[in-house]
Amino acid sequence: QVQLVESGGGLAQPGRSLRLSCAASGFRFSTSWMYWVRQAPGKELEWVSVISADGRSTRYVDSVKGRFTISRDNAKNTLYLQMNSLKPEDTARYYCTRGGPATWETPGGQGTQVTVSS
Repeated sequence: QVQLVESGGGLAQPGRSLRLSCAASGFRFSTSWMYWVRQAPGKELEWVSVISADGRSTRYVDSVKGRFTISRDNAKNTLYLQMNSLKPEDTARYYCTRGGPATWETPGGQGTQVTVSS
């Protein structure tokens, strides 16, 4: 059974940082492309970042380029998202999910809430 458990969210002031983690189990994490997606209140799910199975390829939505860094530890079956220079518009519930190079599955986990506010 696929299980993805996100953690690390919270309340942060603009300009501060947070690091999200996603613990994966129930599938071959080391051979899966992994995504971070987010959903702001009243908005649809938005793709944020993706990383290849071997970690060598990463992509980001334009709004987070230069501020967020996706990474993974295949030995620990864990995905990360380092979020720096946070902005109020980053406020959302963040989810990790698996997929392929260009598609991702609808998240099934609880996600972790990130709120950026002064």
